Amino acid sequence: MAIVNVTDQTFTSETSEGVVLVDFWAPWCGPCKMIAPVLEELDAELAGKAKIVKIDVDENQETAGKFGVMSIPTLLVVKDGEVVDQVVGFQPKEALAELLNKHI
Repeated sequence: MAIVNVTDQTFTSETSEGVVLVDFWAPWCGPCKMIAPVLEELDAELAGKAKIVKIDVDENQETAGKFGVMSIPTLLVVKDGEVVDQVVGFQPKEALAELLNKHI
């Protein structure tokens, strides 16, 4: 599956079912650029088990505010529409895989 870019309008529908890793990011954020290829690799490995979505905090402030995102990248694990886990900052692929596998 490909990583999906979501907006304030599509966030709920994209995260309502299954396990979803949500990446709150911005184009100017260095660590966000560093984690992007890690998320691409993880997405390929998790095909069918979990999905990954990205949301630009500059363009979608409503959703970022709703989840209290103060620093980016912030990664939320959403299971069936409920936030079940959260990490802030760059994470290696192994740590993210472990985080997701707890909820799959």
